[in-house]
Amino acid sequence: MSRRLLVHDLCRQPYAEVLELQRDLCRRRQAGEITDDLLLLVEHDPVVTIGRGGRPDSLPTAALDLERRGVGLFEVERGGDVTFHGPGQLVGYPILDLSRHRPDLHWYLRSLEASLVQSLGAFDIDAGTRPGLTGVWTQGRKIASIGVHVKRWITFHGFALNVTTDLSYFDLIVPCGIRGVVMTSIAAELRAKQTSGLRKQATQAVIAGFSSVFDFAPQEAGVPA
Repeated sequence: MSRRLLVHDLCRQPYAEVLELQRDLCRRRQAGEITDDLLLLVEHDPVVTIGRGGRPDSLPTAALDLERRGVGLFEVERGGDVTFHGPGQLVGYPILDLSRHRPDLHWYLRSLEASLVQSLGAFDIDAGTRPGLTGVWTQGRKIASIGVHVKRWITFHGFALNVTTDLSYFDLIVPCGIRGVVMTSIAAELRAKQTSGLRKQATQAVIAGFSSVFDFAPQEAGVPA
């Protein structure tokens, strides 16, 4: 029987607040205060985050210039290099107990990729992975980034799917430290002129793809207490 997944759609929230929420939920999950797996879905104000694998040349833009552009900057505990979060991007933060699934980080990353590939199939976007690189690609362009942290087999951080994202923000960084990468979005791939309903469609597709790959029965929930 499928496990229950509580899905919390937080709409648009500042990065710092959701980062602290993730850390708190992770601690509570470790303590047994929370027994269900969770998926936080959110859209952030513009922000650049640097993971544990961050390299100085992946962020050629000075912090002051980022600030002038209205872009925040955070160093965080997730894996990976530099990435961008902002409006028009669907960010997912799974708070899962991998010991109840499969305590294997490699399996978890590949499963996240598979769930996003399946989600993009709902838009007839032919997506896949690239050997040696984490994330999801279509026609040589990167459409989703992944960076996670696992503590005592409880996960947080997660994935970012470009839906209607202003892709010019990625010019401020070397996305995920990959030189020459071309970023794309669902809207760009569909050449969509009308994008007002894409966020809702992407949310539904991501929940369905995530639930299918991880064998969940999703249940909508409010803001985590």
